[in-house]
Amino acid sequence: MNAAARKIQRIYLTLTLGNTLAASFIWGINTLFLLDAGLSNLEAFAANAFFTAGMVLFEVPTGVVADGWGRRVSFLLGTVTLAGATYLYYLLWQLSAPFWAWAVVSVLLGLGFTFFSGAVEAWLVDALTFSGYEGGLEAVLGRGQMVSGVAMLGGSVAGGVIAQATNLGVPFLLRVGVLVAMFVVAFVLMHDVGFTPERSTSPLRATRAVLSASIESGLKNPPVRYVMLAAPFSAGVAIYVFYALQPYLLELFGDPHAYSVAGLAAAIVAGAQVLGGWLAPHIRSLVRKRTTVLIASSVVSASILVLLGFTRVFWVALVLLAVWAVISSAAMPVRQAYLNDMIASKQRATVLSFDSLMGSSGGVVVQPVLGRAADVYGYPTSLAIGGVIELIAVPFLLASRRQRAAADLSNAAPGASNAEPQPT
Repeated sequence: MNAAARKIQRIYLTLTLGNTLAASFIWGINTLFLLDAGLSNLEAFAANAFFTAGMVLFEVPTGVVADGWGRRVSFLLGTVTLAGATYLYYLLWQLSAPFWAWAVVSVLLGLGFTFFSGAVEAWLVDALTFSGYEGGLEAVLGRGQMVSGVAMLGGSVAGGVIAQATNLGVPFLLRVGVLVAMFVVAFVLMHDVGFTPERSTSPLRATRAVLSASIESGLKNPPVRYVMLAAPFSAGVAIYVFYALQPYLLELFGDPHAYSVAGLAAAIVAGAQVLGGWLAPHIRSLVRKRTTVLIASSVVSASILVLLGFTRVFWVALVLLAVWAVISSAAMPVRQAYLNDMIASKQRATVLSFDSLMGSSGGVVVQPVLGRAADVYGYPTSLAIGGVIELIAVPFLLASRRQRAAADLSNAAPGASNAEPQPT
């Protein structure tokens, strides 16, 4: 990695650190926060579903902003939008607002996150290419995930401890403050490199043009399409599991007010992200195809969720949670690298946003369904059902593998051939 690429990586890691720290202050207590506001399990997970619905609605438009107006502009808009929506969430909690208000503000939270999704990753890949970096993307993306895990570890533990020492609303105010600081950092450090935005006087025409090109590069590209079609099942279940583990672990622990335990759950996931990010390039060096990692990860993750459904011992559940999180985290940089190696630069942010949209669309359906299952049958059964749903992703990943895309073998293990023929 040359000096220019190292500078790009440092900026990327700085943005990842600050953004994840801000977001993670509430990750360990968000479900408890919603339940404390008077919502039922169904309403709490329905509010989360409206959040993911906001991501579905705005993923492509904000991806167009990133590709048409610049990834820097998109990031700055994200910090402002997310800070404002987070403060509104705090006000709703103070006012014990009705469910419809939670639904509306949850959509706005989703809008804030869509400005980030795709934009930062697209900025990184194009800037690294421009700087002359020729290494595998798994290494840089893995480091980003490690930094994200460290930030999540600190933020989620701090959020749980602060909530227990003060109240459930304070971590939301901390998120607002860090997001404001990140606006300043990004304004100074982040500049579009290796990419020139194509601004248009007609936003609607630009949206149609970029969306059309993105569909060509995404859904009409078979290996990319099948990975995207797997996302609703894997990502939708992962979103539910992350938030359901908070009340589930408190239930096993036996103290509904031990908010620091809920923070511990998020911290374990964060630590797993660090380990998974470190493992990703090493695992990649051991296997010939990236899809091998993705398929194995889905099968093992689903099996662990089924086991969690039969677990009634707190410490056993923590161990299973840690293993689940490590496996999922190790596969993520490999999946990102696989997709990025099949996407053109000009549509990169929009296609990545569309991929995020597919995952969010699964969350819109899966979260309320599994939330209702938790109301009726309990959290353990809902987790086991989630494991079964995740298995539906496997046939799509197998279909992507059968396309024999060059990206599946890119930066393969030493001795593996990169010249596998493309299907006719």
